[in-house]
This record gives sequence, structure tokens and C-alpha cells, in this order.
Amino acid sequence: MIKGSELRQAAHPIDSLFLDRWSPRAMTGEPIDEQELLVLFEAAHWAPSSGNSQPWRFLYARRDTEAWPLFFDLLAEGNRTWCHRAAALIVFISRTTHDQSGRALVTHSYDTGAAWMSFAYQGWLRGLVVHGMAGFDYARARTVLHVPDDMTVEAMAAVGKPGAKEDLPPQHLQREFPSQRKPLAELVFDGPYRP
Repeated sequence: MIKGSELRQAAHPIDSLFLDRWSPRAMTGEPIDEQELLVLFEAAHWAPSSGNSQPWRFLYARRDTEAWPLFFDLLAEGNRTWCHRAAALIVFISRTTHDQSGRALVTHSYDTGAAWMSFAYQGWLRGLVVHGMAGFDYARARTVLHVPDDMTVEAMAAVGKPGAKEDLPPQHLQREFPSQRKPLAELVFDGPYRP
């Protein structure tokens, strides 16, 4: 698997981990052991959260299991063309209210994003492909996965063992490399926002 630092350069001195991690699509189709997947969830559950509310929840299906078609059928057609080789599909959801006090958790998406990042980095460190996605049917996911009303469907991810990029459909082959980022000056502002 290509390391992002082979194609990316930071403007400031950061750990190469942040440059190396990226989101490939090429996977072998081999299954991964449930214990290996649980290591990624373990890392995610230690993510920081507002007031230690831990609003994240993870729903998953491993390939060749009864739940796999349920998760796979949620994907947009473009993602199905490469996710059929994933070892697991995960749906990230978050609680919008505190489970004890009932107060609104205004940072539920922010906190679940932190859990996702921990999940993604742990997978990357273990040599797995971890690719997050927005291309799926959110409303259908809520229904078929029985997501409660006080939770939000946030995103999906595919996890698998790295495969050959040549096995990807042509529309994805040209995108199978670490992407660049906008300059920091376009994203960070000293004081109020300035478009």
C-alpha cells in the first residue's frame, strides 16, 4: 500500500502518520477475523467526547455473514463497484441526547467523527484499508438497521485487506492515490472567519 508521505508534503513538521494514512478502495475480498475488527472498535471507543458522553455506536456486517446483504444493499451504486471486495461494512451512528440526563448532545457528530478517526488510524496502523463513505441510503439505513429516533446515521466505512489497484473499475482506478489538501491558509483564521 502506498504511503501518503510518498506523494504529500506538510507545510509544518507533523508526524508522518498524518501524511501516510489515506483512503484506498482496492481490497482483496478476503475476510478478516472478528477479533481483528474489534481492535479497530476498541481504538474508536477511547476517542475523546464531550463530558465523556460517548455518543457513538457502531453497526457492522462482515462479508459472508447473514447481515452482509443488508449493509451492502444500502450502498450507492458507485460504492458497490468496489465495496464488494470489502471484508466488513460499518455504519456509524450517534446519540443526539445524553443517555442519562436526556439533555441535547450538541457535539454528537463531532465526537463520533473523533471515534471514526481513531477507528481509521487503528486500521491503517494494522495495514488494513479503511475507507469512509457518504454514498449510501441514510433513510433506509435508519429503517433496516432499526436506528432509534434519538440517534443520527452519520456515515459508513468499508474495511478490508489491501488489494491490487488494477482490480478496481476504471472510474476508481484513476483516484487510487493519496489526495492532497487545501492550503492551511484557506482553512485556518486568526480571529473571525474571512471568506
